[in-house]
Amino acid sequence: MTTRTLFGGLLLAAATVGTWFAWLSWNTGYRVDPETGATTGPYAVWQVAGCVLTLAVVAAAGGWWLSPWLVGPVMAVAFTVPWAGQAASTDGSGLWAVGAALVLVGTAAGGLVVSLAAHLLRRRLTGG
Repeated sequence: MTTRTLFGGLLLAAATVGTWFAWLSWNTGYRVDPETGATTGPYAVWQVAGCVLTLAVVAAAGGWWLSPWLVGPVMAVAFTVPWAGQAASTDGSGLWAVGAALVLVGTAAGGLVVSLAAHLLRRRLTGG
């Protein structure tokens, strides 16, 4: 493993954890609409949208400079671990594990697709 790969992977993991922290770590409560009684949460739509867009930028940057085969797994683990830790601490039903599996697979797939597109774009633009 090269120094660039190691440093890049660590930087990618830090950016991914930072994305989770910035967008999702601070809002864990559910809200009940007083008129309808409907429960929503713990995240607002804008939080998830901002998180996904930020992760897409991180994945694109990762794919530009690193192998997409590194980006997908690193982002998936780096995002799922803090997400699952928070979910496990607030969910008494045990369904957090199902959510964690879905987050892991979704983040891996999204990270791989976006980073692969960025990687291929870079190769096309630079001729290598």
